[in-house]
Amino acid sequence: MIFAFCSPYNGGVSSALCRVSFKDGAGIVHTVSVCADSLYEAAVLALAEFKKSGFAFAGVGTDTRLKVVVEPPTTAHELTVGKLQTWLNSNGRSPREQARKVTLRQRLEQN
Repeated sequence: MIFAFCSPYNGGVSSALCRVSFKDGAGIVHTVSVCADSLYEAAVLALAEFKKSGFAFAGVGTDTRLKVVVEPPTTAHELTVGKLQTWLNSNGRSPREQARKVTLRQRLEQN
């Protein structure tokens, strides 16, 4: 199932189109497209969209592997939801990164 969502950040950094997917317990792959500035931002935005859809988010846990494909050129990355949550809950290395994490946490909590 593919959902499309694109909300590029304002701030001078160019966003990339990212396709984020995960396989649920039944072996079904769920995919969403987002515009993001980083791997972690893409993962958060995708989780927010999966959460919004309801049925897809039910299969997401801390061990869920998220596959992030950046286009173009196509580059793929994987991380667990647990690693994403650890990064999101840690302090940013700069005021800008800390502000971004606060914004992303709020985005994930909205849904």
